[in-house]
Amino acid sequence: MGRVRTGLDELVRLRFSPLRGRRFALLIHAASVASDGTFILELLHRENLTPARVFAPEHGLFGEAQDQVPVEDRRDPIWGLPLRSLYGKTPESLYPRPEDLEDLDLVVVDLQDVGVRYYTFVYTMAFLIREAARVGVPVLVLDRPNPLGGERVEGGGVEPPLRSFVGAFSIPVLHGMTPGELARMWNETEGWKASLEILPLVGWNRNMPFEHTGLPWVPPSPNMPFPTTARVYGATCLLEGTNVSEGRGTTRPFEHFGAPWLDPLHLAQEVHIAGAHLRPVAFIPTFHKYAGELVRGVFLHVRDPEVFSPLEAGYALLSYFLKHPAFALRDAPYEFREDVPAVDLLLGASWIRPLLAKGEVKEVLRRLEPERVRFLTHRRSFLLYP
Repeated sequence: MGRVRTGLDELVRLRFSPLRGRRFALLIHAASVASDGTFILELLHRENLTPARVFAPEHGLFGEAQDQVPVEDRRDPIWGLPLRSLYGKTPESLYPRPEDLEDLDLVVVDLQDVGVRYYTFVYTMAFLIREAARVGVPVLVLDRPNPLGGERVEGGGVEPPLRSFVGAFSIPVLHGMTPGELARMWNETEGWKASLEILPLVGWNRNMPFEHTGLPWVPPSPNMPFPTTARVYGATCLLEGTNVSEGRGTTRPFEHFGAPWLDPLHLAQEVHIAGAHLRPVAFIPTFHKYAGELVRGVFLHVRDPEVFSPLEAGYALLSYFLKHPAFALRDAPYEFREDVPAVDLLLGASWIRPLLAKGEVKEVLRRLEPERVRFLTHRRSFLLYP
């Protein structure tokens, strides 16, 4: 067992006593594994414990579905358990139905987050907690580490008109909290009053990146293959809202990105990112943007994680692209919204993009600083780890 023990490891240590004699369901995904790599359903099967049903977030139980691909209800392909998808074709599909919860004594949540506001799993957790509170079903969250650590907080919140499934609550882009801490905060500040228990991490502290935990990295979604992907995701996920490939359809999504019309040498010369290096590359995506085409781009190497700021890097890159004559914003529906440009949903505030178009990256960060400081104060009472 690694130096850090997850909430699931603690549940194993307790011999699953919180589950015994109760009708329970799970909200889990591919990364719901113990520190020895054993999947939670296998652990339960060994103990003759069978969940009444399994809820799966975006991408499906095993991360088999690509981004924004609806997943249908079915039975899981290995254990044959009833599988209820919480990512379908409509906004209503993001919430469990009352009948999914009313026959339960407990719901257990075990989801690996990546510490960035755009990543949707914590919102699926939040929506389930809210609906469980309405029908009086307790929730047990098995906590997992924030792979970026718990100290770095970057950016401001989300304007109410820009709330979406990539920003359902007003938190910074890098929030520096674990799923359990977010659950505690939202349960109180949103007034859900759920019967909520957190089984905390053991041995984790806020200055610990994922590579230092000793835990195995299992991709929580199909385009999050490595901890290094999570490190740059706060920067390059902004490109989802544009006609620049964020590297989906390759083996290193979000770490390299580009477009057929891009001059990577010019980009690498013009955009300087502290703690990182932009290496010119070319790649051919097998699917998604520019599938089958030769894409010219750059690979974002983080040399010094302590110095590298994902948000500042993302703003600098977007500022560069906003000036390019071939650049365009995504105009297709995005996470159940089609009335607002996707990039503005990701940015979280309508005033940011015009300033970035003028090259005012430092000014954007300056204006966001008061929000960031307020959040640091606001979150303090909900933190679980030193």
